[in-house]
Amino acid sequence: MWDQWTQFGVAVLIAVAAAAVAAVIASIVLAIIARRRRWAGVLSRQSRAPFRMLVLVTALWVAVRVAFPDETWGGILSRILTIAIIAASAWLLASLVVVATDIALGRYRIDVPDNRVARRIRTQTLVVRRLAIAIIVIIGIGAVLLTFDSVRAVGASVLASAGIASVVAGLAAQSVLANVFAGLQIVFSDSLRVDDVVVADGEWGRVGEITLSYVVLDLWDDRRLVLPCTYFTTTPFENWTRRGSELLGAVEMDLDWNVSPERMREHLHEIVAGTDLWDGRTAVLQVTDAVAGYVRVRILVTAKDAPTLFDLRCLVREAMVTWVQRTMPDALPVQRVRMTDDAGAAPGEDTETRPHDGLFTGSVEAERRASTFTNAIPIVRQTDPEH
Repeated sequence: MWDQWTQFGVAVLIAVAAAAVAAVIASIVLAIIARRRRWAGVLSRQSRAPFRMLVLVTALWVAVRVAFPDETWGGILSRILTIAIIAASAWLLASLVVVATDIALGRYRIDVPDNRVARRIRTQTLVVRRLAIAIIVIIGIGAVLLTFDSVRAVGASVLASAGIASVVAGLAAQSVLANVFAGLQIVFSDSLRVDDVVVADGEWGRVGEITLSYVVLDLWDDRRLVLPCTYFTTTPFENWTRRGSELLGAVEMDLDWNVSPERMREHLHEIVAGTDLWDGRTAVLQVTDAVAGYVRVRILVTAKDAPTLFDLRCLVREAMVTWVQRTMPDALPVQRVRMTDDAGAAPGEDTETRPHDGLFTGSVEAERRASTFTNAIPIVRQTDPEH
């Protein structure tokens, strides 16, 4: 008996030593490759722990299967180690998926002005990574359950009634499946990407995360708006960066008729030329309306993205207001009101001696005008024949 346990101990030591040697060799090979290839360093960092775990558990499983003296406990340990091998394999596969997607994302930066392609690839890659990891986890759980004989019997019965089960599952998870398919549609139709600037549900924000069931918007005031994926496939929304991140914004001002648009136009070019917020594409000033006692001036400016455009509009608006106050005070908006002592009477006029003559009433001449405009039939007064 002691010889069997001694033999098992030796087998375990040999298995652990072999696992350590394999792990060291793999680390050395990756370190050599990492000197010339970036992906080897990423692979070494992300997959070192699951690889070592898989090698160690596999070596222990071999030692138990070969040299464990007790068949009953050997079967139990063998099953436990088999489950551990499945879990370590799933962990290693998930880490490989993460490594592959990180390498792909590293080639496309989104912190540059023209990042439309990078944002599309990043969105699709992140969703594919989540989907692949979810599939690996599901397959791993299924493989663990299939190691039990009772679960195999249940699985056979479930497969026999797969038609009914699929219908019931589809009805029960209708909303979940709808969001999953909507998420896939959003990603691969390129209608929405990570870092897109959108207006959804009346809120302005930037897409921070896209999953298979919901989309997270980072709002301008640091709030987070979480919307289901079906919202973006069934409800219209604004995407300000669909074709590019460059945007055009407007600044409108109501001023008096004494304003000089030409002088304002000259000052506008001085403002945008002195700031890095302007991208140099468009800076125009136009008079778009001149009614109701005001002159409406509209300024159009462009910037590389939405946050920069907002800051640029605020800068132009403040600079223009300050400049108008300082250089053209007569152009400030005013309201003109004519004061009268009585309805229709000018200041200083005697309202008691002034005839209250309306357009169509109040005098014989006015009634004659009324008859002319309305074709009124004159009324002839009947006199008493006795008088």
